[in-house]
Amino acid sequence: MSRLRGLLIGSALGLLAAGCASFPEQPAPEGWSAAPQLTPQAGPVPELPGELPKSPGQGQQPGQQSTVPPPQGCKDFSPAVVGTCLNPVSGVALIDVNQTTGAVTALATERATGRLLRVTKDVDPVEVAKFDVDASGDGGLSGLALSPTYPEDQLVYVYVTTATDNRVMRIAPGDVPKPVLTGIPKGPAGNRGALAHDTTGALLVATGDAGNPALAANPDSLAGKVLRIDGAGQPARGNPTPGSRVLESGLRSPGGLCVAGDGSKTWVTDAGASADLLYRVQPGKPLGDAAWSWPERPGLGGCASLSNVVWLATGGTPGTLTLPMNPDGSFTGKPEPGLTGEDGYGRLGPMVALDDTTALVGTVNKNPGGTPVSSDDRVVIIVRDGGPPDSKD
Repeated sequence: MSRLRGLLIGSALGLLAAGCASFPEQPAPEGWSAAPQLTPQAGPVPELPGELPKSPGQGQQPGQQSTVPPPQGCKDFSPAVVGTCLNPVSGVALIDVNQTTGAVTALATERATGRLLRVTKDVDPVEVAKFDVDASGDGGLSGLALSPTYPEDQLVYVYVTTATDNRVMRIAPGDVPKPVLTGIPKGPAGNRGALAHDTTGALLVATGDAGNPALAANPDSLAGKVLRIDGAGQPARGNPTPGSRVLESGLRSPGGLCVAGDGSKTWVTDAGASADLLYRVQPGKPLGDAAWSWPERPGLGGCASLSNVVWLATGGTPGTLTLPMNPDGSFTGKPEPGLTGEDGYGRLGPMVALDDTTALVGTVNKNPGGTPVSSDDRVVIIVRDGGPPDSKD
């Protein structure tokens, strides 16, 4: 199942809706290097020629062999690969599809190096910005989200561990990164964060507990929470408690945050004390029992809330997991593995849905325990089997 038109239908376009945004200026943070000017890019559009080629092995009949040769250095012959020769990728976002050539351009973040990169197939990565990060433990540059009005304002949000705290930063063309929300507690662990926008345009921020579970339970702390803020870092309108940024409490080390295209369901993944966990976010309530747990710890990363499944990337084992889902968000069966063999790309970290069957992911094969190929780490478009071809979440 592969097509370029379908690539741009559904939740990807929901994140790239038209509109304008303005934000108050804030002092430039210390310890951040200036960002080179972002080249203005047009947002993705739904009417494009051609089709997205299949990933190796996807859609083949039993017994068929992939004809895609193995990578040669940074050259990756898979048509689904967008960027190559990166460090382990912590965030991805689609920013452009060339209507003439079909070339996909994306942004990618590297957790340990602090680099934000623009990647296009067979083109050397372009550094958009670089942050001074503390990558010890699970900290570093660990979250990425585009403004809901990215085609107009070109704003990018990232989640960063600095020498003193965890924070959300905003990057605008031709400007240095600016702080949006600072003072999120930092500790020896629990510094990983994730970002997403909901269907109202508010920014959701999943934060770790800084290695102290008591902070996650403390309503006055920003640690271990799902926060909902506006573009200036203030509590978003409509939050459960007026004047509070907190949507839900109880996280330890979140790996992914995803919102259904219709806004009906929001999910967050977490590395719990004894298992990897998937929670459904229900504003104003503690996270409570997980919707699903994995004591074997596959290393849950990014996620996608689709029409009939929650799709999950795994960084501890190769491939993905899909949880069959009822319309009410309950699950109808056990997790189903995918992309675990030669048709896959190894271990995956971030994931962003592009439509009901397609996602943009980043690999983490250079992390300890991985088996990188010469073109790793990579940004890749993947297609799940068994999804409804034209449904929308």
